[in-house]
Amino acid sequence: MARGHWLDPLARRLLIATGQIAPPPPPLRREPASSNAATDTAGAGGGPEPVGADAAVERELMALKLKQNPGLRLRDAAQVRHAAALGWRLDVNRATPADWLRLPGCEPHQVDLLLRLQAGGVQLSGEDDLQRLLGLSDAQLQCWLPLLEFRWYGEPAPLRPVPLDVNRCSAEQLQARLPLDPPRCQRLVRERGRGPFQDLADLQQRLQLPPHLVEALIGKVSFGRGPVGPDLPRPTPAPQRQRP
Repeated sequence: MARGHWLDPLARRLLIATGQIAPPPPPLRREPASSNAATDTAGAGGGPEPVGADAAVERELMALKLKQNPGLRLRDAAQVRHAAALGWRLDVNRATPADWLRLPGCEPHQVDLLLRLQAGGVQLSGEDDLQRLLGLSDAQLQCWLPLLEFRWYGEPAPLRPVPLDVNRCSAEQLQARLPLDPPRCQRLVRERGRGPFQDLADLQQRLQLPPHLVEALIGKVSFGRGPVGPDLPRPTPAPQRQRP
C-alpha cells in the first residue's frame, strides 16, 4: 500500500471546510497509558501530530482558502494568526470597509464610525486609541492585533463622496444616492419623523435592514442632529396661456 502523502491532512481539512465531506467524529477518551507505553507509541509514529506540523497544515489550508476567496472573512483568532503569518496586514488609518469586515466580530456600525473619523482627518496612533474608540474588550483587541498596523500619514486620507445625512435629506436624494428601494426610502422618512437616527446600528434596527445592505451603506451616510424638515410635495406648474 502506498504511503499517505503529507498533503493528505490538508486536502481532508479543505474538503471538510468546503462542506464536501463530513467532519470526523470526536475521538474517544482513553485512560492515560504508562510512560513506557507512551514512549513506545511515539517512537513507532502512532502518537499525535506535533503542534508545529499541525499549525503548518492549518496555515496551508488558510493559504488555499485565501487563494480561492481573497475577500475571505476570518472566523476566529486562530485564522487571524494564520493570515498574519501569510503576510496579510490591515492598515488601520487607510483600511477599506471590506478590510475591516474581514476581522472576527467587527460590526458595520464600528466600521462606519472609523470611516467617518478617517474622512475627517483623524488618525489612530495605537491599539489603545482603537480599543477606546470602538469599546473593544481585551480579548477582542488581542484577537485583531496580529493583523493591525498603525501607520501615520502626513497627508489626509483620499477624498470620498460626502456622506448623505439621512436625518435631513429629501426622499429624492435617498433614492438617488443610496441602494434603497422606494418602499424602504418611504419607511426611512416615516421613521425619522418619530425621531432622528442615531447611527448605523439604529438605522438597521428600526428599518430591519439585512446585513449586506447595512454594509453597503458604510461610509455613505451620516446622522445629523438637526431638525428634520417636512418632505412637502412640489406644486405642479400652471400651464402657460398662448397669446392670440
